[in-house]
Amino acid sequence: MRNRAENQVKLVFIRHGATKSNKEHRYLGRTEEGLWEAGKRELLQAKKEERYPQVTQLFISPMKRCLETAQILYPEIAPIIIPEWAEMDFGAFEGKNYMELQKDRRYQAWIDSNGTLPFPEGESREAFTLRCDGGFRRMLAYLSESGAWNQRSLVVGMIVHGGTIMSLLSQYSGGDYFDYQVANGGGYLGVFKERGGAPAIVDVEKF
Repeated sequence: MRNRAENQVKLVFIRHGATKSNKEHRYLGRTEEGLWEAGKRELLQAKKEERYPQVTQLFISPMKRCLETAQILYPEIAPIIIPEWAEMDFGAFEGKNYMELQKDRRYQAWIDSNGTLPFPEGESREAFTLRCDGGFRRMLAYLSESGAWNQRSLVVGMIVHGGTIMSLLSQYSGGDYFDYQVANGGGYLGVFKERGGAPAIVDVEKF
């Protein structure tokens, strides 16, 4: 049996396709919203151009926009849902865009803090990061318990939200939270390593 600590597993982080709220630059958190038709077409075109790597395991956020993205990009793979990867709770900012919030003092305070303040009536970045990390460790446990670590060419796909990607990569690859922003349908490639029980994601590249 292969030792997980000796493995170099490829990771594919993909942000879900675009919704109407995404295109209108609205804060879309816990609201369930499916992909809009233009978002679906963008994913299909990118898939046709072979932009997305093949994966052997697929894990996703429980939200509709991620499930629909998975069905378009990897219809042959049954995704495993990670509940902790639901999008951040944007609280009072949910469903609004910059123009609608610019006169809100709470929003200006949040901007001035470089996004470190908790969302009013919503979630803090610290709580969100802890939640996302719990989901990542749930995924690792599943891969270990299911025997997937024994696969010779294990490529793990994750279809999640932009915030989930920023949270996990900043934690396991270093850098700032906002260093890992990515457009809808975009993502990052990386390699998982574990040394002395400490997980890390290395060789991160945007695609």
